[in-house]
Amino acid sequence: MRKVKVSAIQFSMTRNVKENIDKADRLVHEAAVKGANIVLLPELFERQYFCQERVYEYYDYAETVGDNAAVKHFTKVAAELGIVLIVSFYEKDVNVLYNSAAVIDADGTVLGIYRKTHIPDDHFYQEKFYFTPGNTGFKVWDTRFGKIGVGICWDQWFPETARALAVNGAELLFYPTAIGSEPILESDSAGHWRRTMQGHAAANVMPVIAANRYGLEKVEPSEANGGQESSLNFYGSSFIADQTGDIVKSAGRDSEEVLVHEFDLDEIAAHRLSWGIFRDRRPECYGDLTR
Repeated sequence: MRKVKVSAIQFSMTRNVKENIDKADRLVHEAAVKGANIVLLPELFERQYFCQERVYEYYDYAETVGDNAAVKHFTKVAAELGIVLIVSFYEKDVNVLYNSAAVIDADGTVLGIYRKTHIPDDHFYQEKFYFTPGNTGFKVWDTRFGKIGVGICWDQWFPETARALAVNGAELLFYPTAIGSEPILESDSAGHWRRTMQGHAAANVMPVIAANRYGLEKVEPSEANGGQESSLNFYGSSFIADQTGDIVKSAGRDSEEVLVHEFDLDEIAAHRLSWGIFRDRRPECYGDLTR
């Protein structure tokens, strides 16, 4: 048996980077007290969701993985607590900016980074202004507690992300997220969002862990953003789904929460083999998917 406890952390963000890192630190320690081995933080948790508006000065938020305050802080925390941490951050690589996640092993080593592949561009989710599509491919890391794959937010809507991570050997799928209201579409996507990832879990016979932010974030009119005024209400609803797609831990829409659940990776691996999904794949027949 290889038992591992995974955690998804949900909280609201302020405009103060230190406050957000301190809050994340407190909640990571709470997850560790609950026995968590692998802990997922929300997407771009150092700040409120700045992609709601287009401001050139926000490019200055991007830092290298070695300079980023959250990554530097949580490498120490990972080593102190003996846990794996997935830390989302705004990355600068010379002249190119990415929406990235650092995977930190339980000894504080940064195993590598994943750069978000699918970049949305919608009303108030204006990420193409800030991020170049990732060039890392879909990576799997062999951590102290198992092999993990990471996608970021919009990646979770694409089944190709989850399947690529699964065929590359992932045993657990993690998605840091920032999603909420759709002011123009006037729709509540929370259920759709969850069911999409539950399908990934079921189709790949593999647990999925998603951590979202919650709370109302407003943009005040300014010259830099062309006088734009807007708001997004992030709906939380973070969750952990098991290998059948069933939600085994669920957060509310407007509360700070630390979700923790234990899985037996060997038991799940045996279940995955017994279903024959990967045995019966026909990659030679899937050419249409790359056209």
